[in-house]
Amino acid sequence: MMRGIAAVLAGLLSGALSGVGAYTFLYARGASYLTDNPAACANCHVMNDNYNAWERSSHRAVAVCNDCHTPHDFIGKYATKALNGYHHSMAFTLGGFHEPIAITPRNRAIAEAACRRCHGDIVQAIDRVHAGQNMTSCIRCHPSVGHLE
Repeated sequence: MMRGIAAVLAGLLSGALSGVGAYTFLYARGASYLTDNPAACANCHVMNDNYNAWERSSHRAVAVCNDCHTPHDFIGKYATKALNGYHHSMAFTLGGFHEPIAITPRNRAIAEAACRRCHGDIVQAIDRVHAGQNMTSCIRCHPSVGHLE
């Protein structure tokens, strides 16, 4: 008898959690984050300024958000999207996020790698000039390239 009650309670709890998860995924337009559509990044109001600035930038013609902000391999891309999505949803649900939104060191490194991937010839020439020093950061000198302000 107790086993049956425990099974029913476990089923109800599992169903409730699945229902809340599905509702949250639909309400937050979760499927849009699986695409490369830049408009998905503006689902949250804290990204509106970044999205609007990207629309006015020269990069709009050649790159979408994922080209600069996620690794270029399948697993790295979706692992980064999942990690960022988790942190964003927790911050927006519980509060305490920085506005305007600030890039994390991990995501800065991903963006830096993207700069170097697309602009390799230019970056190699700059790195040769500064040989023996720490690698020059593209983002340090060009902080708003993808997001004109």
